[in-house]
Amino acid sequence: MSNVPTPHIGATEGQIAKTVIMAGDPLRVQFMAENYLENPVLFNKVRGMLGYTGTYKGRPVSVMGHGMGIPSIAIYTYELYNFYNVETIIRIGSSGALDKDLHIGDLVLAMGACTDSNYGAQYQLPGTFAPIASYDLLTKAVESCKQMGYPFKVGNVLSSDVFYSDTPQNDKWMKMGVLAVEMEASALYMNAARAGRKAMALFTVSDHLLTGEVTTSEQRQKTFTRMMDVALSLV
Repeated sequence: MSNVPTPHIGATEGQIAKTVIMAGDPLRVQFMAENYLENPVLFNKVRGMLGYTGTYKGRPVSVMGHGMGIPSIAIYTYELYNFYNVETIIRIGSSGALDKDLHIGDLVLAMGACTDSNYGAQYQLPGTFAPIASYDLLTKAVESCKQMGYPFKVGNVLSSDVFYSDTPQNDKWMKMGVLAVEMEASALYMNAARAGRKAMALFTVSDHLLTGEVTTSEQRQKTFTRMMDVALSLV
């Protein structure tokens, strides 16, 4: 018996490309489909989590939302890897900078993803797993940033379960060299590792936790296009 469609993704077999670029905000996904893809076709609108498949420079690619937080991205990426046979997932999103040398609009390429989540406990490992990006995707992303002239840094990010923390401890992550905080990459990297597939996460600095700089929700939806350019260069 086929596992598709799933309770969360309405696509049938063959409607999703082998490479999927994902963003938390489904409206960012819609913007990307309408402005970057050739002949995009909507394959999912279950729970408002939009997904489209089209082509980019002749190559098939899908774009889809994953929602906010580790539980949400974990469900969608698990189903894509294990039920739709997706080979590569690239997450694009916003992040809060923890590094003094980063600025609004800079890109962060997540070589690794720390987390305060308990998501990894399900694997019952005799230690702590270090979720990392696919090396080939990371190196290609670095080269793309250089060729496009986009400012970027490569390193560790924090995938946090908490957006409004009652006891902020960003300084403790900063002293370990963590560049930025977001909410999903760690689960994506774990799901990819478990499925034997590829994953990469890259971010635009949307606010700075040291300087207090911020951007609006509309800016995050429509102007963070550099990470889209880089992600599409990996297809």
